[in-house]
Amino acid sequence: MIDQPQITARKEPGEPIFHRINLVGVHALYVKEVRRFFKVQLQTIWAPAFTTLLYLIIFTVALGRQGHMVMGQHLADFLAPGLIVMGMMQNAFANSSFALLVGKMQGTIVDYLMPPISTGELIAAIIGGAVTRAILVGAVVWLAMLCWPGVNVMPQHLWAVLWFGLNGAILLAFLGLITSMWADKFDHAAAVTNFVVQPLSLLSGTFYAVDRLAPAFQAISHANPIFYIISGFRYGFLGVTDSPIMIGALGLLGLNIAVAVGCYHLLRNGWRIKS
Repeated sequence: MIDQPQITARKEPGEPIFHRINLVGVHALYVKEVRRFFKVQLQTIWAPAFTTLLYLIIFTVALGRQGHMVMGQHLADFLAPGLIVMGMMQNAFANSSFALLVGKMQGTIVDYLMPPISTGELIAAIIGGAVTRAILVGAVVWLAMLCWPGVNVMPQHLWAVLWFGLNGAILLAFLGLITSMWADKFDHAAAVTNFVVQPLSLLSGTFYAVDRLAPAFQAISHANPIFYIISGFRYGFLGVTDSPIMIGALGLLGLNIAVAVGCYHLLRNGWRIKS
């Protein structure tokens, strides 16, 4: 008898072809996200880095020469780590908050929803692009501060720099992605930036030691998760901190996991994306 060729069963509509991680799709979307902000790098990388450096220049020129000390450190040394990670977080938020919003406004959201990638893979690519932008901005600011006279930005605890820097960028990237799902126009995203992200960043102990505040304001600062990111990142450079490092590190990890789970369920259900 002649062997009959085996006929492969057809996939039913909606049945996934990729049963594991679609690395090709994740890589393609990640590259798209990186190229999107890199095409306008003067606006997305160099301009934010320059703005962050202006803070350091202003405070150094205005107060640094008067010998101001904060937590036993020169003012410029105290400010530099907080400014670096603040710039990283703000740009991670800006990048991910633009991802789905521009698709909704231009009618190209289908380009994110139709490709054969899962919800987790979609999130990984978008968050990866946002964190990449944050790292580039942080690296540019750090290199510039290395050349700035009177500022010491050599890490003492590299693990703290990497942990709090990356987790801080990831946290704001997730918040940006949720904002991108919620917003219907750029004004909505700008409102979250101006009334949520900026206040949380500026009132997190970046420019001052929290223990100098009144007890009520200290309690408010301790409820701000960005305070622990700033404090932990500063510890990585200076070796001093005004918060429990391990509690902040583990709390930040738990918060990231909780926000990631919430973001996953919102995106999987098509919240404010699918009609």
